[in-house]
Amino acid sequence: MGSLAGKAALVTGGSRGIGAAIAEKLTALGAQVAVTYQNTKPDNGFAIQADSADPDAVVAAVDQTSVHFGRFDILVNNAAVFQVGPLEELGREEFDHTMAVNVRAPFLAARAAARHMRDGGRIISIGSNVAVYAPFPGFALYSASKTALIGMTKGLARELGPLGITANVVNPGPTDTDLNPADGPMADTIRGLTALGRYGQPAEIAEVVAALAGDAGAYVTGASINVDGGFTV
Repeated sequence: MGSLAGKAALVTGGSRGIGAAIAEKLTALGAQVAVTYQNTKPDNGFAIQADSADPDAVVAAVDQTSVHFGRFDILVNNAAVFQVGPLEELGREEFDHTMAVNVRAPFLAARAAARHMRDGGRIISIGSNVAVYAPFPGFALYSASKTALIGMTKGLARELGPLGITANVVNPGPTDTDLNPADGPMADTIRGLTALGRYGQPAEIAEVVAALAGDAGAYVTGASINVDGGFTV
């Protein structure tokens, strides 16, 4: 996978779950890593309190990371909200909040990061397997927001390619986190939808993100990579 020594990264929503695992992996590979958090401040590293629903806070976090480390190489758009339910329960307020956090924030962060990045920059967004396959009712809004990341990533890849900056999206499947525990009420059903018959671990998602962030990702851009245990096959 190679070293990330000398690189500076920002992981949004990096205080827990998949985001924390990504931050830990990038740090282990030698990168200097900043994370954003909303409520729970991580114990270690450079942490920035930022609500991804606030567009100014998102841009400020990118700029603070660049100033703090003196450079900016890797952006991981991980922060997201998970609002699912029947259509009649998902109105304008839920729509606006989901799109603000899951779509607008990654777009603005990528836009801000591109101003700081040099040749070799990496933009990696965390999508979802339900952008590819929605197995249950209630996912219309969340699936829409994560599908938007795929289109955004393709556009970023084309626009930023001449600058040597890559853009990719990683779509995790069922992953054992506080929000979707492997022993939750629907866990057996969800597990049965995967080809491997199990939940993923946050560290397994982080491995793929780290590969894209390093030399292994140098010729990968505009890609949508499913890391879902065969959920979408």
